[in-house]
Amino acid sequence: MSNFSNLGFNITTPEEYQELLGKAYKVSTSIQINEGIYSIYKDNSGAELYLQFNKQNEFIGVNPHFEGKSKRIVCLTGTVDRSESELDGAFYCWAAPSKVNNPDSGAYPFVFDVPDFRTLTKVEFPRNVEIQLTAFAQELTIYDNEKEYEDSQTSEFKFATQSFIPSGLFSLEEKSDDAVPQSFGIFTGIIRQFEKKCNEMTNEYFYWLLVDTLGGEVDVVADIRFFEKPPIENGILQGQFWLSGKIINMPEK
Repeated sequence: MSNFSNLGFNITTPEEYQELLGKAYKVSTSIQINEGIYSIYKDNSGAELYLQFNKQNEFIGVNPHFEGKSKRIVCLTGTVDRSESELDGAFYCWAAPSKVNNPDSGAYPFVFDVPDFRTLTKVEFPRNVEIQLTAFAQELTIYDNEKEYEDSQTSEFKFATQSFIPSGLFSLEEKSDDAVPQSFGIFTGIIRQFEKKCNEMTNEYFYWLLVDTLGGEVDVVADIRFFEKPPIENGILQGQFWLSGKIINMPEK
């Protein structure tokens, strides 16, 4: 299972990877920027692929995303460059700030990658913005109800039904000069909506879930192989996730 199979792109070989990129590129929409080109494929299921090309029109990478329903306010405090590609990038932020442009009033810090990072105008920090956040499942467990979830917690340390741990920031605690914050989170939340989606390019299925967790809503996408049975509304979801977000409205300076 992978971030791609979480959207119904079930690729297992280099040949399948190249075939997928070729199909997506043929029906993509390109955005030219100073650093290169994003070619964006959007599937009716909500699945998206952001193909990256450098100034020489050479392919350098691709990032998945899902256009979901979640909306939440965060306070952006900085950017994070990625060494993998000059078109990659992320924001450091605080969740659910209670005051405008005041990160200290937020619930917790975290980092999220942005698939079209270089298309964004320069942001003056700190700045409150509204984002749509997608969590790609790395590990996932579903519980039918709160009691089932609580009964599963056998250790002395127990998580609330709405909790968030910014696990991608743990590497910073090592205080290494090359430590870079990663876009990962471990969270628990309540399933408000869900749907079994069909990727129209591959005809493969995946699950989308709108989850209410500490700090706000998040869209979760997951390979159907994570599920022994269908999820239930108001059930509990817990897992580890890669976080990809898009700013809904970039504020003016």
